[in-house]
Amino acid sequence: FIQNINSNMAWSATYDPIKTEPDKYRVVFMPDKAVFTRRDGNIESHLEITVSPEDNAEIRRISITNHSEHVRTIELTSYFEAVLSPPNEDAAHPAFSKLFVKTEFVREQECLLASRRLRKRGKKPLWIVHTMAVEGGNTIGDVQYETDRMKFIGRNRDITDPEALEPDRPLSNSAGSVLDPVMSLRKRIRIEPG
Repeated sequence: FIQNINSNMAWSATYDPIKTEPDKYRVVFMPDKAVFTRRDGNIESHLEITVSPEDNAEIRRISITNHSEHVRTIELTSYFEAVLSPPNEDAAHPAFSKLFVKTEFVREQECLLASRRLRKRGKKPLWIVHTMAVEGGNTIGDVQYETDRMKFIGRNRDITDPEALEPDRPLSNSAGSVLDPVMSLRKRIRIEPG
């Protein structure tokens, strides 16, 4: 999610999940990555998504360009639902599978970890690590995080209009055992004109 703090407007780097109509939008699928480029007002985003062929990893790189003549403050917020079970188990009993996921924030590396408590002996433990790095921008404040879906989305809402994107609403910085685990990190970035 991208939020322009100057105007309190929020949108997603891809058309889904917020589904706001951009001023310009282009998607290119290549053998090694997918590229989503959009422009909303004076802010242009360029998102590249790559899945590593060697490792079990996904890398998303987003570039933000400020086409205005003024400094802009942008919040970048990641979000995904943590699933640490085989697809058939998750599809059969998603709520039950989520009960075994525990999350934690590692401040030194500014990353979220999620692990699944083992239900059977001899099974290999599963882990997820999620981190966000900023290059070439001026970050403002500390990284924020959220691992509870209900706190991120809010009551009687969905991912198209999450509570976490309300103006001046920080993430709760909660981690641990939650009923519905997610991985979300947020950084506020100052972007100079051009």
